[in-house]
Amino acid sequence: MDTQTTRVSECTWKLKDPEEKVILSKLYLSEGRFTFTSHTPGEHTICLYSNSSSWFSGAQLRVHLDIQAGEHTQDYVQIAQKDKLNELQLRIRQLLDQVDQIQKEQNYQRYREERFRQTSESTNQRVLWWSIGQTLVLVATGAWQMRHLKGFFEAKKLV
Repeated sequence: MDTQTTRVSECTWKLKDPEEKVILSKLYLSEGRFTFTSHTPGEHTICLYSNSSSWFSGAQLRVHLDIQAGEHTQDYVQIAQKDKLNELQLRIRQLLDQVDQIQKEQNYQRYREERFRQTSESTNQRVLWWSIGQTLVLVATGAWQMRHLKGFFEAKKLV
């Protein structure tokens, strides 16, 4: 994933992975660019902190984020020039990168499906225990009402 910032006036960037571990923490003065490769699936967080201490200074902070993910992060024209690849070799490289991206997407979908299954099983278990608890409360309330009603009828000599 490529992220690019431009025209930034002294700010700190922090990048956190889904486990809230800081992957990147860096101070950029006027311009900056960073690139990272994610090894864990999930939601990553980008935090931007301005170093300005004045709330109403009138200074503006301009941020441009260009987030690229997957095979779109590669500049194949530059790769072809650097590695001296012909058109066929470059196309094969693009296809291999696409296959790799598809495999990563499939692994991510498997991970998400597993997490969803765990959440569903946990919810089903909680619903089961809740219904068992409700049934026990209803049976106990019914037994108490029957006992109380029997005592009432015996006290009034209706039985």
